[in-house]
Parts: sequence; structure tokens; C-alpha cells
Amino acid sequence: MRRRWVLLPAGLLICALTAAVPSLTTPMVNMARRLPLGHPGQTLVEDTFYLTEGIEASQSLLPTTKGLTFRPAYLAVGVKVDRDGRLHGRPQRPGTYVAPVHICAGRSCKEHKLTLIVLSNVPWEPRELTFPGKAGVALHGEIGVNGGPTGVVPTFTVTDHAKLPKGVTIGPDGHVGGVPAAAGVSEVPVRICVAGNCAGVVVRLIIV
Repeated sequence: MRRRWVLLPAGLLICALTAAVPSLTTPMVNMARRLPLGHPGQTLVEDTFYLTEGIEASQSLLPTTKGLTFRPAYLAVGVKVDRDGRLHGRPQRPGTYVAPVHICAGRSCKEHKLTLIVLSNVPWEPRELTFPGKAGVALHGEIGVNGGPTGVVPTFTVTDHAKLPKGVTIGPDGHVGGVPAAAGVSEVPVRICVAGNCAGVVVRLIIV
């Protein structure tokens, strides 16, 4: 009889511990997937987007955690987001729009506020596309942009890095730098974007 009374408290203790400790399998996976959505300010890399009236949106929402999806919805007049976070459509009116977007992990979704700044379509053009230099001497140049909406910083992307001469770089701010390794003429394709209004240009580097 004594053995039965000893085993009974031990069994009750084991049951209590089992109930207190969460499962180490499926429930823990669900908790891990839901955790990022509990911190909406940290769910997206960027939550403010600049667009241009009448220009097709081509940007994407970038989650800080893999495996998240988006609930398709309209964010502004003419602009919507799809399940993969891509923005589609042409903004119809200038202005600042604060819109909710639902970010989901499985069936669990959280609302996150996005800011879309739609600017008037102001024409722009590149300021400088030809840069002379000497082999072995550092280059210092800026592509730059004339026109465009006030206060918007343009971005510059080299679309074929193989066309850059050895030792030369073109940064996302349009800065042309580096030390050319050899003489020659290079034509480098660059995509310039001003608030979603993008165009391709050719930057010419003449190294002697």
C-alpha cells in the first residue's frame, strides 16, 4: 500500500509538468511564425513609397521575415498590392495616402500602415552622361538630374556591370568614382528613377 501512495504523487507531478511545458513540435512552429506579426513596425524593410502620377508602379513590399504573404487590396486610387507584395497600377491623383495592408503568416494576419506619396509628373533629364578620365587617376563625377519633383532623390542602377571598365564604379547616388585600370572607351547602361518615373540612359567613360 505504501508503494501505491508514493507512486500517486509522482504521477500527479509528471502530469503537472507536462501541462506547464509547451509542446516542442507543431505549437512551437506556429508561435515562431506569428512572432514577427506581433511587432508591426519591424515587419517591413520600408513602409513609405514615392510614386509619380500616371507612371506604372513597379516597387515591392519587402518583409523582414521569410514566408509572409499579403492580402490583395487597393492602397490608393489606381494602385493595388498583390499577394506577393508587388505594387501595381498607375496613381491617378497626387497626394499622400496612408493605407492599411494586411501581412499574413498562414491564416494569421496583422494590419500594417503604408504611406504612399504620389507626386506630380514633372519631366526630368540627366545632367551629365560623359566622363573623361586618365588611367591610374581617381575619377570624381556625378550623373545628376535636372527637373523632376522638388525634394525627391533620384536613384541610379547599373544594369550591366560587365560594361564598367575595371576599377570604376557608379553608385546608387549617381557618383562616378574609382581608379580606371586602363585606357579605353566604355558605354555603361544605367537606369535612373525619380519617384518611380524611370528611364534608361548610357553613360560614356573616356579613359586615356
